Amino acid sequence: MTLTIRGDYITYLRETPWDKRNFGVNTYEVTDIGKEALEETDAYEGHFTIKVDPLENPEPLLRHGFYYVDTLIEPVCQRDNLQVFEDNHVRITKDYNPSAILAIAEEAFTLGRFHRDFHIPDALADKRYKNWVDDLQQSGKLFALTYDSDTVGFYGFSDNKVLLLGVRKDYRGQGFAKRFTSLSCREHFKAGYEELQTSVSAVNAPSLNLFYTLGFRLRGAVDVYHKLNGAFA
Repeated sequence: MTLTIRGDYITYLRETPWDKRNFGVNTYEVTDIGKEALEETDAYEGHFTIKVDPLENPEPLLRHGFYYVDTLIEPVCQRDNLQVFEDNHVRITKDYNPSAILAIAEEAFTLGRFHRDFHIPDALADKRYKNWVDDLQQSGKLFALTYDSDTVGFYGFSDNKVLLLGVRKDYRGQGFAKRFTSLSCREHFKAGYEELQTSVSAVNAPSLNLFYTLGFRLRGAVDVYHKLNGAFA
């Protein structure tokens, strides 16, 4: 159970301002699945996210207006297990043109939970991921992927977590992703981590296969439910 004391009352809602700026409504992460937490979501307008064990009984969630959107698989990789695929044409760099990265981000994410949420227009889901990529650029937590001198993708991270991968459309389906990602992971490990973690939608078979090829193994999973009180502008 996670709760916060805000002023003179207890709340189970954690505000997510990075999503509010994209969707134009109040957005929250629900930090507990208990009765009081679910009842609190009934008292406010906005968009809510809750992550639960897949074995959890969903009936209370459904009764309070939540709906299933995704299952996130959680692969992890130990430093010694990483499989690296060398390619003399591929380079990982932090010296890149930000606009080239944002252009890739505009069309790289179609299998995420925000695109699967039938309440969220695709344009807003696209905006959400593009702004996330921009945030990672601004904080220095993104590698650009180049093939010769061509910017073809990106790898976003925070601490030991692999957050976002994007490869330009004309480079997909040709085996480049495992080269780009393995070299990025090797660079990521240089920060001193013994383990990298990531989170992949269960419907994103290409990404799951990619990480398995690189030496990641599945540790767990969570089901994600959303709820919308009100409407998007």
